[in-house]
Amino acid sequence: MKKPSYIELFLTFLKIGAFTFGGGYAMISLIENELVTKKQWVDKDTFYNYISIAQMSPGILAVNISILMGNLFFGKKGAVLCVIATVLPSFTVILSVAVFLSAFKDSKVLNSIFRGISPIVVALIILPVISLFKRTKLNFKTAIIPIIIVVLICVLNISPIYIILGAIVIAVIFAKFGKEL
Repeated sequence: MKKPSYIELFLTFLKIGAFTFGGGYAMISLIENELVTKKQWVDKDTFYNYISIAQMSPGILAVNISILMGNLFFGKKGAVLCVIATVLPSFTVILSVAVFLSAFKDSKVLNSIFRGISPIVVALIILPVISLFKRTKLNFKTAIIPIIIVVLICVLNISPIYIILGAIVIAVIFAKFGKEL
């Protein structure tokens, strides 16, 4: 594992922020490709541990990942640097769109671009799901958990907040009484 310079870290997260469409989950595969595969700054296990923490933390996933990765390399300064780099492209684009929106809101070209990007965003969201699925090495017992959660959320309309709170309670019970349950 090699440590990046501030400039390398900033430029990497600026690239990630600039070329990722679809939000945090779409960013996961791009961040993994940059940090784990290309630059080898972190190993896969560390990366997925940080992804898990970022997903459980309140806030925007992309910002959470940026904070954690920046902190890993340079502490608080690295966290701030990565957040700025990640949000700067989106902020710039959104500000530009807001300023010039009235001139382009009916643009057929712009609407076509967004329709063309949509399937790419879906693929970018599915890739980390597949990767996480492979890494968890689900068996029959553990595969039932995501299925139950999907049913609870989609069919029974139970808020994910209650499911997370319930999972925390169950995890604490198992941690405390694990061998007795």
